[in-house]
Amino acid sequence: MTQAPTPTADGVRRLVRSLLDEGGDGTGGPDVRPVTEDRTHTWWIGRGHVLRLAPDREASARRRRELRLRDVVRPHVPVAVPASVAHGDWAPGLAYTLDTRVPGGTADEHDVSAVGEADLAGLLSGLRAVPVRQAEALGVPRTAPRSLEALRRMAVHAAERLAAADEFDAARLLQLTPPGAAQLAAQPGTAVLTHHGLTGAHVLVGDDGRVRGVLDWTAAVVGDPAEDIAGLAVAVGSPAAVRAATLAGYGARPCLRGLWLARCDTVVRLTDRLEGRAEGRAEGRAEGSLPLLRTRLRRVWEPILLERVTDFAEDDPEP
Repeated sequence: MTQAPTPTADGVRRLVRSLLDEGGDGTGGPDVRPVTEDRTHTWWIGRGHVLRLAPDREASARRRRELRLRDVVRPHVPVAVPASVAHGDWAPGLAYTLDTRVPGGTADEHDVSAVGEADLAGLLSGLRAVPVRQAEALGVPRTAPRSLEALRRMAVHAAERLAAADEFDAARLLQLTPPGAAQLAAQPGTAVLTHHGLTGAHVLVGDDGRVRGVLDWTAAVVGDPAEDIAGLAVAVGSPAAVRAATLAGYGARPCLRGLWLARCDTVVRLTDRLEGRAEGRAEGRAEGSLPLLRTRLRRVWEPILLERVTDFAEDDPEP
């Protein structure tokens, strides 16, 4: 397999100059800098654009699919979805997209207001409104729901190690019993288009608490809607995520399933990072620093009223 080149500021500047200045005179150009030091394939371009470079052919395929998917999603959701002003290959077989920059800070930096929760509800409703066949025709894969019981068992063992490190009260996970996990299994026929990568970094929030946009649609799948509820719990906290999902028309079962997916995931991820097993995700995205992982753990374990009052009926309708 051919080793992908490492992006450099000079190389990025030359590429962007050819795109924005129609070739120019070979000098000058906008300021370019990596979004973060550990994300050398994503670059700020001046104040108005962001350049994303795929590091391998698999990521390139996701980038190209994302271009088409964003056009399909955009009419259905009330928040901004990035638009591409140019796309192509930055190296043989490796895709790039130059996108307009969506204003706002990350949900890791700004709290979501009550109106912002309505924005998130519109996001979830809009994703459910996208015809599944249309998404799959673009190449969006279908994934099976995760086993909450298997994840629960992993989290119980991880929580014991966190407790030994004085990071977490392992008894909190006892709230989710094996029968409870079985009760929260994904229901047949509920698969929808999901972003499947909602984190604080991908949800952009304004100073007023409104949700301005959602970034990075490369991980989108047709699957369990509880995964996006879980992502929002990590991004904005469990109470806001559950309120948004409820406003979007989701019942208690997917809301609580999403809540517990997020809780178990954050326990496992923090344990992995503390014990040196954390690995970057696709395209070099890291799971996060220890302070950020601790913040995410705290967010998802914020109590919600729903988990104290819910008694499932066998005929509990799902949207």
